[in-house]
Amino acid sequence: QVQLVEAGGGLVQAGGSLSLSCTASGRSFSNNAMAWFRQAPGKEREFVATISWNGVYTYYADSVKGRFTIARDKAKNMVFLLMNSLKPEDTAVYYCAARAQIGGSYYYTGLDEYDYWGRGTQVTVSS
Repeated sequence: QVQLVEAGGGLVQAGGSLSLSCTASGRSFSNNAMAWFRQAPGKEREFVATISWNGVYTYYADSVKGRFTIARDKAKNMVFLLMNSLKPEDTAVYYCAARAQIGGSYYYTGLDEYDYWGRGTQVTVSS
């Protein structure tokens, strides 16, 4: 059974930092694109960041560019989201996602382009 499990969420003051991790099990995603999405209360789930299957390419939503960094550890089947200069509008449940396809293009930003999802971790940024 494939599972993606997020960790690292919590409560932080505006301007602070948090690091999220996602651990995959049940199959290897070392050659699959992975991503982070988020969903704020009353809003649709939105793209945050993605990393290509080889780790060479990353792509970010404009709202987080320059503040967030996505990274992966292929050997450990993990992906990370390093979040700096957090703002109250970053408050959301953050989800890890992975594609079933091995390899692929530079980046994928659509919800329907990902096949596996974690249950999410809550990030709350207080003002």
